[in-house]
Amino acid sequence: MRLNPLSVVPVILALFVSLAGAQSPDTPAVPATIETPADSSVIREEPISPEAAITEKATAQVSEIADKVNQDERAKEVSAGLLNQIYQFAERLSFPMFHWAAFALMVSGVVSFALQLTLGKLFVLARLSISPAEILSDAQGLVISLVGLVLTTQAAAENSTFTQSPASVLSATAAGVVVGFLYYRWGAAQELAAVDGRKSAAKAPVPPAKS
Repeated sequence: MRLNPLSVVPVILALFVSLAGAQSPDTPAVPATIETPADSSVIREEPISPEAAITEKATAQVSEIADKVNQDERAKEVSAGLLNQIYQFAERLSFPMFHWAAFALMVSGVVSFALQLTLGKLFVLARLSISPAEILSDAQGLVISLVGLVLTTQAAAENSTFTQSPASVLSATAAGVVVGFLYYRWGAAQELAAVDGRKSAAKAPVPPAKS
């Protein structure tokens, strides 16, 4: 049986192509295996910033001090004494008229400080003057009044019939709004007078120094 020479040509060409691909420098080498870390569950922790470390340390110290105070018998006695006095005073004032007056007072504080922080500061700013101390003071008063209003409402709902009477709630709210508006007008007038006084003092001529 004769071997056809043409049938050997494809085999030879395939051999040359495979040899050229194996020896070509342009062909990147592919690693047979990919190495993986021995323990893939290990997570690297990022370093903690100095500010975070100081905050964490301060929080731990405060928590430690609070725990010591909570375990101190003298601190328990003083705390119980203060709370008992407040509880006894609150029991004596647990009647609807007291809660009506307290509710109206808290509403007046909210209205007064809210207007002072908005309209009052706009009038002061219109005169090219502003006082950060006054802003902080009014903001503190507004927060205290809001907290007091919430606590007063809660106490009234638990200890009297004030919240069950729409007439009482509406009349206390109306009284608080009127009183709060009057206090706002008074506070705004005082603040504007203080602004005018500071401007007059700044424009006053400085007396010559005595020789």
